[in-house]
Amino acid sequence: MKGTIFYFYDALCGWCYGFSPVMMELYEKYKDEYDFQVISGGMITGDRVGPIGEVAPYISEGYKQVEERSGVKFSEAFLKDILEEGSTEFTSIPTAVALSVFKQHKPQEQVAFAARLQKAIYFDAIQPMDTEAYGKLAEEFGLNGDEFIAQMQDKKIVEQSFEEFSVCQQIGVNGFPTVAVDKGEGKLYAIARGYVPLEVVEENLQNL
Repeated sequence: MKGTIFYFYDALCGWCYGFSPVMMELYEKYKDEYDFQVISGGMITGDRVGPIGEVAPYISEGYKQVEERSGVKFSEAFLKDILEEGSTEFTSIPTAVALSVFKQHKPQEQVAFAARLQKAIYFDAIQPMDTEAYGKLAEEFGLNGDEFIAQMQDKKIVEQSFEEFSVCQQIGVNGFPTVAVDKGEGKLYAIARGYVPLEVVEENLQNL
Protein backbone atom coordinates (compact mmCIF):
# COMPACT_ATOMS: atom_id res chain seq x y z
CA MET A 1 0.00 0.00 0.00
CA LYS A 2 1.39 3.39 -1.03
CA GLY A 3 1.80 6.10 1.52
CA THR A 4 0.62 9.66 0.96
CA ILE A 5 2.54 12.91 1.06
CA PHE A 6 0.29 15.81 2.07
CA TYR A 7 1.20 19.33 1.06
CA PHE A 8 -0.60 21.91 3.19
CA TYR A 9 -0.33 25.23 1.43
CA ASP A 10 -2.09 28.41 0.47
CA ALA A 11 -1.88 29.90 -3.01
CA LEU A 12 -1.45 33.37 -1.51
CA CYS A 13 1.36 32.30 0.82
CA GLY A 14 4.63 33.86 -0.35
CA TRP A 15 6.78 31.21 1.28
CA CYS A 16 4.70 28.52 -0.43
CA TYR A 17 5.46 30.25 -3.73
CA GLY A 18 9.15 30.00 -2.87
CA PHE A 19 8.68 26.35 -1.89
CA SER A 20 6.88 25.42 -5.16
CA PRO A 21 10.05 24.33 -7.02
CA VAL A 22 11.03 22.15 -4.05
CA MET A 23 7.60 20.55 -3.98
CA MET A 24 7.64 19.93 -7.72
CA GLU A 25 11.04 18.19 -7.43
CA LEU A 26 9.80 16.12 -4.50
CA TYR A 27 6.79 15.05 -6.54
CA GLU A 28 8.86 14.11 -9.60
CA LYS A 29 11.26 12.03 -7.51
CA TYR A 30 8.71 10.25 -5.32
CA LYS A 31 5.46 10.09 -7.32
CA ASP A 32 5.93 6.37 -7.94
CA GLU A 33 6.36 5.63 -4.25
CA TYR A 34 3.74 7.97 -2.77
CA ASP A 35 0.40 9.49 -3.61
CA PHE A 36 0.38 13.27 -3.32
CA GLN A 37 -2.44 15.42 -1.93
CA VAL A 38 -2.47 19.21 -1.89
CA ILE A 39 -4.65 20.73 0.84
CA SER A 40 -5.57 24.43 0.76
CA GLY A 41 -5.10 26.15 4.10
CA GLY A 42 -7.42 29.17 3.82
CA MET A 43 -4.77 31.58 5.05
CA ILE A 44 -6.70 34.69 4.01
CA THR A 45 -10.38 34.19 4.82
CA GLY A 46 -12.99 35.81 7.04
CA ASP A 47 -11.93 39.16 8.47
CA ARG A 48 -8.47 38.77 6.92
CA VAL A 49 -9.92 39.31 3.44
CA GLY A 50 -9.39 42.85 2.20
CA PRO A 51 -7.34 45.09 -0.11
CA ILE A 52 -3.74 43.94 -0.48
CA GLY A 53 -2.69 47.46 0.45
CA GLU A 54 -3.54 46.62 4.07
CA VAL A 55 -0.70 44.09 4.21
CA ALA A 56 1.56 45.71 1.62
CA PRO A 57 4.26 46.78 4.13
CA TYR A 58 4.62 43.19 5.33
CA ILE A 59 4.74 41.71 1.81
CA SER A 60 7.10 44.45 0.60
CA GLU A 61 9.71 43.25 3.06
CA GLY A 62 8.86 39.56 3.08
CA TYR A 63 9.07 38.95 -0.66
CA LYS A 64 12.78 39.89 -0.67
CA GLN A 65 13.52 37.16 1.87
CA VAL A 66 11.56 34.63 -0.17
CA GLU A 67 13.50 35.55 -3.33
CA GLU A 68 16.83 35.39 -1.53
CA ARG A 69 16.29 31.98 0.06
CA SER A 70 14.36 30.20 -2.67
CA GLY A 71 15.44 31.82 -5.94
CA VAL A 72 11.88 32.47 -7.19
CA LYS A 73 11.02 35.90 -8.54
CA PHE A 74 8.08 38.18 -7.82
CA SER A 75 7.39 40.05 -11.05
CA GLU A 76 7.36 43.80 -11.54
CA ALA A 77 3.75 43.41 -12.66
CA PHE A 78 2.82 42.05 -9.23
CA LEU A 79 4.98 44.48 -7.26
CA LYS A 80 3.77 47.57 -9.15
CA ASP A 81 0.28 46.81 -10.48
CA ILE A 82 -1.00 44.74 -7.55
CA LEU A 83 1.06 45.38 -4.41
CA GLU A 84 1.90 49.05 -4.87
CA GLU A 85 -1.47 49.95 -6.38
CA GLY A 86 -3.07 48.35 -3.34
CA SER A 87 -6.75 47.94 -4.19
CA THR A 88 -6.77 44.27 -5.29
CA GLU A 89 -8.86 42.16 -2.91
CA PHE A 90 -6.72 39.43 -1.40
CA THR A 91 -8.66 36.28 -0.53
CA SER A 92 -7.66 32.61 -0.46
CA ILE A 93 -11.09 31.32 -1.39
CA PRO A 94 -11.07 31.52 -5.24
CA THR A 95 -7.67 29.84 -5.57
CA ALA A 96 -8.76 27.08 -3.20
CA VAL A 97 -11.98 26.54 -5.16
CA ALA A 98 -10.00 26.41 -8.41
CA LEU A 99 -7.75 23.72 -6.94
CA SER A 100 -10.78 21.75 -5.74
CA VAL A 101 -12.26 21.82 -9.24
CA PHE A 102 -8.96 20.80 -10.77
CA LYS A 103 -8.58 17.83 -8.43
CA GLN A 104 -11.91 16.50 -9.69
CA HIS A 105 -10.42 16.22 -13.18
CA LYS A 106 -6.67 15.66 -12.89
CA PRO A 107 -5.76 14.65 -9.34
CA GLN A 108 -2.39 13.33 -10.51
CA GLU A 109 -1.40 16.86 -11.59
CA GLN A 110 -2.56 18.75 -8.50
CA VAL A 111 0.98 19.57 -7.31
CA ALA A 112 1.73 21.18 -10.68
CA PHE A 113 -1.56 23.10 -10.71
CA ALA A 114 -0.97 24.37 -7.17
CA ALA A 115 2.41 25.69 -8.31
CA ARG A 116 0.82 27.25 -11.38
CA LEU A 117 -1.74 29.04 -9.23
CA GLN A 118 1.05 30.62 -7.22
CA LYS A 119 2.92 31.72 -10.32
CA ALA A 120 -0.34 33.22 -11.61
CA ILE A 121 -0.67 35.33 -8.46
CA TYR A 122 2.92 36.41 -7.88
CA PHE A 123 4.38 36.45 -11.38
CA ASP A 124 1.53 36.79 -13.88
CA ALA A 125 -0.16 39.19 -11.43
CA ILE A 126 -3.72 37.92 -11.81
CA GLN A 127 -6.23 39.20 -9.27
CA PRO A 128 -7.48 36.42 -6.97
CA MET A 129 -11.11 37.38 -7.67
CA ASP A 130 -10.63 37.19 -11.47
CA THR A 131 -12.54 33.99 -12.20
CA GLU A 132 -11.84 34.19 -15.94
CA ALA A 133 -8.12 33.83 -15.22
CA TYR A 134 -8.64 30.42 -13.64
CA GLY A 135 -10.36 29.18 -16.77
CA LYS A 136 -7.27 30.10 -18.79
CA LEU A 137 -5.02 28.29 -16.32
CA ALA A 138 -7.22 25.19 -16.59
CA GLU A 139 -6.87 25.31 -20.38
CA GLU A 140 -3.09 25.09 -19.98
CA PHE A 141 -3.71 21.66 -18.44
CA GLY A 142 -6.04 20.56 -21.24
CA LEU A 143 -9.36 21.32 -19.53
CA ASN A 144 -12.30 23.30 -20.89
CA GLY A 145 -12.01 26.82 -19.48
CA ASP A 146 -15.70 27.69 -19.60
CA GLU A 147 -16.71 24.45 -17.90
CA PHE A 148 -14.01 24.98 -15.28
CA ILE A 149 -15.30 28.47 -14.46
CA ALA A 150 -18.87 27.15 -14.24
CA GLN A 151 -17.78 24.44 -11.80
CA MET A 152 -16.16 27.06 -9.59
CA GLN A 153 -19.68 28.33 -8.87
CA ASP A 154 -20.83 24.88 -7.66
CA LYS A 155 -21.74 25.08 -3.97
CA LYS A 156 -20.48 21.56 -3.32
CA ILE A 157 -17.05 22.46 -4.68
CA VAL A 158 -16.94 25.61 -2.57
CA GLU A 159 -17.91 23.55 0.49
CA GLN A 160 -15.08 21.11 -0.25
CA SER A 161 -12.63 23.98 -0.18
CA PHE A 162 -13.87 25.13 3.22
CA GLU A 163 -13.63 21.55 4.46
CA GLU A 164 -9.94 21.60 3.54
CA PHE A 165 -9.51 24.77 5.61
CA SER A 166 -11.14 22.96 8.53
CA VAL A 167 -8.88 19.92 8.11
CA CYS A 168 -5.82 22.13 8.48
CA GLN A 169 -7.20 23.61 11.69
CA GLN A 170 -8.25 20.25 13.11
CA ILE A 171 -4.87 18.60 12.68
CA GLY A 172 -3.03 21.65 13.93
CA VAL A 173 -1.36 22.96 10.78
CA ASN A 174 -0.72 26.56 11.76
CA GLY A 175 1.85 27.58 9.18
CA PHE A 176 2.45 27.16 5.49
CA PRO A 177 4.04 25.43 3.73
CA THR A 178 3.82 22.21 5.74
CA VAL A 179 4.54 18.78 4.30
CA ALA A 180 3.56 15.60 6.11
CA VAL A 181 3.63 11.89 5.35
CA ASP A 182 1.13 9.15 6.09
CA LYS A 183 2.97 5.86 5.57
CA GLY A 184 -0.36 4.05 5.29
CA GLU A 185 -1.15 3.69 8.96
CA GLY A 186 -3.26 6.81 9.42
CA LYS A 187 -0.60 8.84 11.25
CA LEU A 188 0.94 12.05 9.95
CA TYR A 189 4.65 12.77 10.27
CA ALA A 190 5.82 16.28 9.41
CA ILE A 191 8.83 16.39 7.08
CA ALA A 192 8.80 20.14 6.36
CA ARG A 193 7.53 23.19 8.23
CA GLY A 194 8.12 26.47 6.47
CA TYR A 195 10.57 26.84 3.62
CA VAL A 196 13.34 24.24 3.61
CA PRO A 197 15.50 23.02 0.71
CA LEU A 198 14.81 19.71 -0.99
CA GLU A 199 17.71 17.87 0.67
CA VAL A 200 16.26 18.58 4.11
CA VAL A 201 12.82 17.33 3.08
CA GLU A 202 14.35 14.19 1.59
CA GLU A 203 16.48 13.55 4.66
CA ASN A 204 13.42 13.81 6.90
CA LEU A 205 11.50 11.51 4.56
CA GLN A 206 14.27 8.91 4.57
CA ASN A 207 14.53 9.07 8.38
CA LEU A 208 10.96 7.81 8.60
